Amino acid sequence: MSSKVSRIIIAGIAFYALFVFLVIQFYPDKPENMDWQDREEYNKVQITKLRLGSTREEVLALLGSPDITEAKMENGMTIQVMFYRTQHVRADGLTTQDECTPLLFENDQLIAWGEGAYQSYQQS
Repeated sequence: MSSKVSRIIIAGIAFYALFVFLVIQFYPDKPENMDWQDREEYNKVQITKLRLGSTREEVLALLGSPDITEAKMENGMTIQVMFYRTQHVRADGLTTQDECTPLLFENDQLIAWGEGAYQSYQQS
């Protein structure tokens, strides 16, 4: 192989590496910018990383804005449920609660998530 061809190959590899580095550094993949399919997968992965006691702000930083939210005051406590889309049910262009995983917060602290937790919330 000639030295000119080698230089072209090395320059191409260097350019590609620089391009990948710049995309990773300057193009953050925010949940708000994703299409619904990517957002579902992203939400599923991020929800597995949650820990009880996380603050509402920490969850918002990780997952972005919820698709649906509910809140109520009960016995001096603020109870909020944030729903994040995690599964596709119908192709109707709407995000409904049955397509989401609920996250329950009490006084801005994550206390539970999942359908069973939401059922308990509804019964209280």
